[in-house]
Amino acid sequence: MSEPTRQQRQQQQVDEFITALERLDNAGRARLKRNAGRSLHEARDVHRIFYRALPYEVAGRSEEAIYFLVATLYPLADSRNDQRSLGAILRAVRQSRASESIDRRFQALLDSDGENLPFRLRQAVRLAAASDQSIDWRRLLNDLLNWDHPDRYVQLQWARDYFIDHS
Repeated sequence: MSEPTRQQRQQQQVDEFITALERLDNAGRARLKRNAGRSLHEARDVHRIFYRALPYEVAGRSEEAIYFLVATLYPLADSRNDQRSLGAILRAVRQSRASESIDRRFQALLDSDGENLPFRLRQAVRLAAASDQSIDWRRLLNDLLNWDHPDRYVQLQWARDYFIDHS
C-alpha cells in the first residue's frame, strides 16, 4: 500500500478537525466564539478545547494558527457541505443586499496578508451568517491553508466566484 500524498494527509487532517468542531457542545462553541479575532497566544480559556480538536500532526506547525482561526470562526455561522468558496458565498450576500460596500470589503479580504486576514475573514463570516449563508468549513480551511501560495490561486478562485456572473 502506498503512502498518502501531502494533499491527502492535509485533507484527512482537515476532515478530522472539522468533525471534532462539529461534535463540540454549546459551551465549547461559546468559548471558541469569544476568542474570534484573537491569535492563539492571546486566547483565553480555550486551549483545552482547541488542542483536543487539533490533529496531532498539525500541533506545533505553522498551520496551527490557521486551524485556530477557523476554530474561532466556526461558531459564527452554520456549516454546509456544498463546496462553495467564500467568494461564491459573498456573491450571494451581495446579490441579496445589493450593496457595493461588499465589493470593497471583499477586495480587501482578497488583498489581505497573514496579519490582516483574521480581521477581514471574521467580517466576511459574520456578513455571511447575517445573510443566512452557510459556510463549507472544510473548503474554507483548505483554502486558508493555501492562502500564501505564490500563485495566489485561492484568491483568484474566490475572485472568479464572486465577480463572474454564472447565470
